[in-house]
Amino acid sequence: MRYLPKSAAERQQMLAALGLHEIEDLFAAIPEAFRLREPLNLPGPLSEFEIIEYFRARAAENARGYTRFLGAGVYDHLTSVVADALIQRGEFLTSYTPYQAEISQGTLQAIFEFQTLMCQLTAQQVANASMYDGSTATAEAALMAERVTGRHRVVVARSVHPEYRQVTATYARNHGLAIAEIPFSAETGQVDRDAARAALDTETAALIVQSPNFFGVLEPVPQLAELAHAHGALLVVAIAEGLSLGIVRPPAEADIVALEAQSFGIPPSFGGPSVGVLATREEFVRQMPGRLAGQTTDREGRRGFVLTLATREQHIRREKATSNICTNQALYALAATIFLCQAGKQGLRELALQNLAKARFAREQLESVAGVRCRFRGPVFNEFVIELPRATRWVNRALLAERIIGPLPLGPFYPELTKHALVCVTEKTPRAEIERLADALRRILAQPA
Repeated sequence: MRYLPKSAAERQQMLAALGLHEIEDLFAAIPEAFRLREPLNLPGPLSEFEIIEYFRARAAENARGYTRFLGAGVYDHLTSVVADALIQRGEFLTSYTPYQAEISQGTLQAIFEFQTLMCQLTAQQVANASMYDGSTATAEAALMAERVTGRHRVVVARSVHPEYRQVTATYARNHGLAIAEIPFSAETGQVDRDAARAALDTETAALIVQSPNFFGVLEPVPQLAELAHAHGALLVVAIAEGLSLGIVRPPAEADIVALEAQSFGIPPSFGGPSVGVLATREEFVRQMPGRLAGQTTDREGRRGFVLTLATREQHIRREKATSNICTNQALYALAATIFLCQAGKQGLRELALQNLAKARFAREQLESVAGVRCRFRGPVFNEFVIELPRATRWVNRALLAERIIGPLPLGPFYPELTKHALVCVTEKTPRAEIERLADALRRILAQPA
């Protein structure tokens, strides 16, 4: 036990101070069968050179040279080396919630700028910087709609990301919030508006949709807003693919926008962490979860930044709190801010146009493969659904052998869409790799069953 004092006298002194007699007393809480009786079999000690070589060897074991066509809420977009460098500065990397404005001006300004960019992108008046990800932002939007309207029922489209719906159901379960799901059109992949009209009533707090939805199809937000508002309900629009806002009309008619900002320069990182955002109208600001940073001036007229609103129980009385969500997303919010400022309006539009053009090219290439067809005819951004003549898992196993990570099988989420898969391309997907996917599918599907 190398971490204990070396001399017997020192050990006894330490034990006496703890009110113990034997060293074994320190481990009394650990069952006998699980106590370590011999030193761990660990290599080392290693020199700095040996440690670097060890990690180089581990890095070489990672899968390289694969092309991926996975999206479904986590996207492989360009990232910024500038952002990587800046967020590692000590004043950002080690900072916590900026309670003391006088020593947190940099952090508060970064949050304020992030909020401003999110408002500009979503065409909303207020945005926060405190959601975990798009799924929790959607769930919080449902609870917020309940508080705003005083109603206790929400209608959710089945074309919303399945995991977003699962998280929302988990949040709603102990809040007494009822959830009704409505189907999607088998032709367009959009929300079935007749079903939505039938599901909405005077007890509905919100209609929740996603655009682009889980199938990559854009929803008619203005018409859906009109439908929800006719019943006194709010419209909540979830956006999993934030980069679509570089070209797609923002959901200005929505009452609440639940956004996943991972597409703005945040690496996929095996699925997280992400950057959740909730944006809304100014009239609903008191019902927002999380926190808001605001701009003000001091007595000498100098610009300053403060924590304007913090509606969680750590800041106010628990019965008045809107949420207990309390993560500090400032570091990745800063990375997204740097990325967006680097790209600018034109750069963001160019990235979005590349996604749109490559998705169109990919659809054309895949539809040229015998037995493959695009399922929905609604407008898409960078994802779309294909129907295959064979089981998607079998096809993906064959693609993996050709160093292609294939599209997402939809059967586990939608039983009626067995043999369907969700294809995603981004600005990082080369044209040649899209052609290689089509050629590989052509060979694979030509094989006997």
